[in-house]
Amino acid sequence: MFRPLSIYIGARYTRAKRRNHFVSFISLTSMIGLALGVLVMIVVLSVMNGFDHEMRTKVLGMVPHATVESAQPIDDWRSIAAPMQKHPQVLAVAPFVQMQGLLTYGDQVQKVLINGIDPAEESKVSIIGDYFVDGQGSLAELQAGEFGIVIGNIAAQKLGVRVGDKVTFVAPEVTVTPAGMFPRLKRFTVKGIFHVGAGELDGFVAMANVQDLARLHRWKPTQVQGLRLKFADLFQAPKVAWQLAARLSDDFYARDWTRTQGNLYQAIQMEKAMIGLLLLLIVAVAAFNIISTLVMVVTDKKSDIAILRTLGATPGQIMAIFMVQGTVIGVVGTLLGALLGCSIALYISSWIKWLEKFLGHKILDATVYFIDYIPSQLQLNDVLLVCSAALLLSFLATLYPAWRAARTQPAEALRYE
Repeated sequence: MFRPLSIYIGARYTRAKRRNHFVSFISLTSMIGLALGVLVMIVVLSVMNGFDHEMRTKVLGMVPHATVESAQPIDDWRSIAAPMQKHPQVLAVAPFVQMQGLLTYGDQVQKVLINGIDPAEESKVSIIGDYFVDGQGSLAELQAGEFGIVIGNIAAQKLGVRVGDKVTFVAPEVTVTPAGMFPRLKRFTVKGIFHVGAGELDGFVAMANVQDLARLHRWKPTQVQGLRLKFADLFQAPKVAWQLAARLSDDFYARDWTRTQGNLYQAIQMEKAMIGLLLLLIVAVAAFNIISTLVMVVTDKKSDIAILRTLGATPGQIMAIFMVQGTVIGVVGTLLGALLGCSIALYISSWIKWLEKFLGHKILDATVYFIDYIPSQLQLNDVLLVCSAALLLSFLATLYPAWRAARTQPAEALRYE
């Protein structure tokens, strides 16, 4: 079977036992270092992709993509929603009313943002219906006139309430009476508890029926504050929302997710780019260890190079021999790192959960971070990009030692043999 001379000798140099065991050790460490660099880069990028995915699906699945609101209560929201739904980017529209305040139960107090929703329409624009704690309510139980409320599990734990308990909502305004000024209070019955996994949502967001919250605002039961819009493309939300608001009267204005969660999303993207760059430098350091390995191999093989030259090997063939050897180290290290990195990235979420149970400690605290677990999403493009960068750096690292080997003079190398 025909095998090119350079590939044949380069492959033999890679697998042969060298007289200089130190050179073999350096070669092995170069391979391991490259594998570790590729492994870490794939795992970290997968975790960052997981945070990005959770941000889009969960946080932005609960937070409105955009809202169109009015300075005055809206009487007939369906007539406004109908033309909006004809826009190709708008997937769904639902009414809402918001009110900030405090929830109290016993001696416990928790700040809260109550979203008044239409249970029949909310499932079209929000994922909340999929995240109720087992057996602890649903949106359908938020019937008008019953003053029911659903809250996140963090708020429920802090207040110490369960489904069926009654909590008191303290509105940020007062009622003037002959006896003095008193805060506006309203009793709500806890109809459900949800757990999205995002600390900000599970701790500070609650939902009630839109008609009940309109009454609390002293509006007509049919009046709403604005419309929540769900878009096919998140990044079109700012532009399209303002276009839709501009078609209405001057009383209407738009808000979108970039104002509330945009900084967090940009921070995730920036961290992903910066961490990727730093890890690429680690891969580069590991790849350029191949230079020191091949330089020592060239020094160790000077007599072999001289004999090959006297037998008719060209400088190009000598150069190719050591390029093959360095490339083999790079390929093996990259493939090993890619296989291990993909395996870890696929199961790191479950491993971290097991570790948290074993240690009895949460690595991500929902009261501090926007999610309470470590997500991971392995993407083929990232794996191919990391492997390509590692292979390219490994190949570039072979050029200088191979060039030095090609310049070896047979007479000089064999002078003391």
